[in-house]
Amino acid sequence: MPDGSIAEIVLPFLFEVPTMSQSENHGRFIWHELMTSDPKAAEQYYRDVVGWTAETWGGGNHDYTVWLANGTRIGGMMQLPPDAAAMGAPPAWTGYLEVDDADATVNRAKELGASVIVGPHTADQVGRFAILRDPQGAVFAIIKSATEPAPETDPKPLEFSWHELLTTDWQAAEKFYSELFGWTKQSEFDMGPMGTYYMFGHGRFTYGGMMNKPAEMPAPPHWLHYVQVPDSADAAADRATKGGGQVINGPMEVPGGDRVAAITDPQGAAFAVHSKAAVPSAV
Repeated sequence: MPDGSIAEIVLPFLFEVPTMSQSENHGRFIWHELMTSDPKAAEQYYRDVVGWTAETWGGGNHDYTVWLANGTRIGGMMQLPPDAAAMGAPPAWTGYLEVDDADATVNRAKELGASVIVGPHTADQVGRFAILRDPQGAVFAIIKSATEPAPETDPKPLEFSWHELLTTDWQAAEKFYSELFGWTKQSEFDMGPMGTYYMFGHGRFTYGGMMNKPAEMPAPPHWLHYVQVPDSADAAADRATKGGGQVINGPMEVPGGDRVAAITDPQGAAFAVHSKAAVPSAV
C-alpha cells in the first residue's frame, strides 16, 4: 500500500490523544483493505453480495475506494500494484490492527519471527503502518493511528465480525499474536479429527479463531475475514455464486447457531460471510 493510500479515510471522525502503552485499542482490528486486479468489477460484486456502498476517496483524485456500511467507513480497496502482481501476489483482503507504536510493534514482530513486507511508512494525518508476514506465513497489517479510534462496539450488519487464521501451527501462532497484541483465550472447541479451534480476543470482545488448516487445503497460511450480512449467509452465498464467485466452504451452521460461508470473489480474493442465529421469539 503506497504512502497516503488511506489518509483521511480510516479515522476522519476521531480526535487526537497521547500515545499510551498497551492501550485498550492495541491489537484491535480497525480496517480491512482489498487489493484486487479489477476494482470496478469488485466494487459491483461486493455491492451485490454483501450490501456495501462505496465512494472514491478524495473526490476522484486518488485511486482508492472506500467501503461504506450504512454510511460508516469500514474498509477500502485499491488496484493490486503491477510490481506485486508480477511477483505473484494474488488479489487478497488484509486486516489492519491498531497498535500503540508501529515501529516498536514491527521490531517486536521481527524478534518473534515475523518478516516485513511493507514499511513502516507514515500516512499523513492517519498514522504509521506496516504490512507483515507472521512466522507461519500469514499476512496482516498494523497501524498506529494519529488519533484514537472511536470506542469499540459489537459488530453490526455489514461490518467485519470474525477473523479466522488458518495456519500450520496454531499453538505457535497463538503465542506470537498474544505476545504481539495481548490477545487472550476466550474459549476453544474440539473439532475431533480436525483438531482444536482456538478463539481469541480482548476483554469481552471475541475477535475470531485460529486452527491448523486441513492438509488437503492448497492455500498457504492466511487470515480469512468474515462480514456479517443482514439477511443470511445462505442468501449471500447464492448471490456470490450468481455474481461469478465461488463458494469454497458452506453455507453451514457453526456452534451457537450462526451460519457462515467461505467465498472467493471473481478476482480470486477470499472472504467469508456470517449471519447471526435467529433469536427465539417470546412465547
